[in-house]
Amino acid sequence: MRSYRLAFAVLCFAAMFAGCTGTGSLPQLQPPVAAPDAKGLFHVPAGQSWILPDAKKQDLIYVSDVIAQVVWIYTFHGHHKLVGMLTGFFNAEGLCVDRAGDVYVTNDTSDGVHQITEYAHGSTTAMRTINDPDGRANGCSVDPVTGNLAVANFWGASDREGNVAVYPNASGYPVAYSNPNIYWYYYCGYDDNGNLFVDGETEASVFGLGELSKGGNTLNFIPVDETIYLPGGVEWDGKYLAVGDQVAVKNGFHSTVYQFAISGSQATTVNTMTLLSGNEVAQFWIPRIPGRKNSGDKILLGTSQGNGNTPIWSYPSGGYPIQTITGETSPIGVTVSFAKKW
Repeated sequence: MRSYRLAFAVLCFAAMFAGCTGTGSLPQLQPPVAAPDAKGLFHVPAGQSWILPDAKKQDLIYVSDVIAQVVWIYTFHGHHKLVGMLTGFFNAEGLCVDRAGDVYVTNDTSDGVHQITEYAHGSTTAMRTINDPDGRANGCSVDPVTGNLAVANFWGASDREGNVAVYPNASGYPVAYSNPNIYWYYYCGYDDNGNLFVDGETEASVFGLGELSKGGNTLNFIPVDETIYLPGGVEWDGKYLAVGDQVAVKNGFHSTVYQFAISGSQATTVNTMTLLSGNEVAQFWIPRIPGRKNSGDKILLGTSQGNGNTPIWSYPSGGYPIQTITGETSPIGVTVSFAKKW
């Protein structure tokens, strides 16, 4: 058996153990039939997906919980009230969103099928489920220019090297891209112009960053001037590429996000953001509307697997969280879906 990174392998084992009673292929989820009682309380049948009636009108935070096997839904503004939950997953991980506010969930099934499932903003019914033929779906991102869906496959067919797969218009069969300097693929993110970035590492656990330029057909390797120990999220913040390190050994093991200026084939650090109280922050999300200045709050949401919560930090200053969403088990993916199309 191939020896995977310890942190990742332990997480996968925990998720598989928690999901050992899974039923296989992801079901088409239907919202529960429920209504407020005389006191205005909303009752939901146990184990079913649900969402409060007025939630669709609000901007929403989605958080995948890999051990609980659900995706939690919270209000984005205010006190981040829990307003819904998506169920039916075996190993829900990465999350991303498109211009319409549709949310994509990467997921494994108990019989080893790798999938990406799409939900409309505030809906509990799956719009469609895309099978991933090339490996284990991990992170994802949607191109704001073309609507293409990119999926980082941690490993590829027959448990060999992974890739980043691009689905034209988020459907059909993907085109897979890889680079010899990257073996395991973690997370990916498009910039506002349609350039795709993906992080990962070699078999020897050396960090690697790749770029698929808009309209290109080659995943180019981009050297970075930082030592990243365990790849985390990849997000474009409107000016710089933000890349996470889940453990950041040289930074006291605090999860860290680096802002990189991308010039040609080189990534240069312009800022280091320490996520205090962030334990193994895998994916993070910077809520903004691509192409619009000051379109969102200057914050970063990150999933703290070790602490079982989702802290929110000021961006790009970091430090201690300004708010924390609690009550999760092992959150790993996070995204924000705006109620209005952009």
